Amino acid sequence: MDRLTSMGAFVMAAESGSYASAAERLDMSPQMVAKHVAALEQRLGARLLNRTTRRQSLTELGSAYYERCKHILSEAQAADSLAQIMNDTPRGKLKVSAPVTFGSYSLMPFVTEFLRQHPEVEIDLHLTDRFVDLVEEGYEVAFRIGPLATSSLTARPLAPYRLITCAAPSYLAERGTPQTPDDLKHHECLGYAYWSRPADREWVFCRGSTVERVQVASRLHVNESKALLSAALDGFGIVLGPKDFLEPALRSGELVRLLADYEAPSRQMHLLYTANRQRTAKLRRFIDAALVHFAAP
Repeated sequence: MDRLTSMGAFVMAAESGSYASAAERLDMSPQMVAKHVAALEQRLGARLLNRTTRRQSLTELGSAYYERCKHILSEAQAADSLAQIMNDTPRGKLKVSAPVTFGSYSLMPFVTEFLRQHPEVEIDLHLTDRFVDLVEEGYEVAFRIGPLATSSLTARPLAPYRLITCAAPSYLAERGTPQTPDDLKHHECLGYAYWSRPADREWVFCRGSTVERVQVASRLHVNESKALLSAALDGFGIVLGPKDFLEPALRSGELVRLLADYEAPSRQMHLLYTANRQRTAKLRRFIDAALVHFAAP
């Protein structure tokens, strides 16, 4: 028998004065109360209660054991309450993975606001364009851009990662301004190294129901967005990048948006976490907040 349950039955029997009264308060039969008390007495090798047909009383050992049991049960209840509080209040460290550019520009304002709202949470944010293994590397949640491989992870769709095309005025003055996606074939297009598979060299644009696919030429491949931006600002070529990242250069006039009449390419984005993991309050709140902030259309 469970020892804490037996202790609870013994304490209730001592306080209520009979097995029948204890059974009623514990919602069990008097026989079961008696079995729990007997199990404790057998374990201790001594009687805890003296019982007659008219009354019951604690033995000397029973009286001392009763006080100890009350303390143990009280501590157990406090431990359960602490677990409940911990489960309801977001607190502790949350390990998160996200792509570098998205994490630096789009995700960071969300993270800082989340931390303001939950002062007992600490976020360990790792920015990498490598596809991390959540289970092996100990991440609780990850943002992922691009198509997903089949896995046991739970994947919640987020708003697509919107991209736009831009170039520096100096580049456009030298090479001209593309008017249609097909014009990009004759321009220097800057390639992001992690997207440099053959399929990624095809930039897709939409206008209404028309879809245009263009095989672009990229002589420069860079694995860091700021470096790619530097090349665009230097007038070397046309950059395809996240709108949030390029917006400051657009506002300052250092870059000019191209093909604004077309809907530029976008990439799938998902929030990933393990399906079978017991989610803590901090993880639940983070997931819920992220799904609202980066809501899929």
